[in-house]
Amino acid sequence: MSSSSYRGATLLDTGPLVAWFDRSDQDHGICAAFFQKHNGAFVSTWPVLTEVCHLIPADVAPRFLSWVSLGGLNVAELSGSALELMAGWMRQYGDLPMDLADASLLWVAQEHGLRRIATLDRRDFGIYRLPGGESLENLLDA
Repeated sequence: MSSSSYRGATLLDTGPLVAWFDRSDQDHGICAAFFQKHNGAFVSTWPVLTEVCHLIPADVAPRFLSWVSLGGLNVAELSGSALELMAGWMRQYGDLPMDLADASLLWVAQEHGLRRIATLDRRDFGIYRLPGGESLENLLDA
């Protein structure tokens, strides 16, 4: 999917992916139901995929990566110019703190005009703001 095709897609944070692929996760049921009923495209980033592979059982990681490669989600590329903006957000939200995965999702939201996310990180994404003060709508709260 090209970046111009991201329109209307939902950003995916680490938590829902971990919960969906790890059946022992306390949020597995909620996340499995979300993925079953959601009809649109998903977009995430390499930092998120890295976190997911670190947090799910090692024997499940290959299945997760196969799902991604078969089109389960689109992996947005981060430009070199994104780094300074992400570093600025990480400084701004240092008291939370904001990690690279969260900063990368905020950058993709800003760069591609996406405003919907699926995240279990309600506190932090409830605080994060895009330039102009806009927040992301968490579909797991809907």
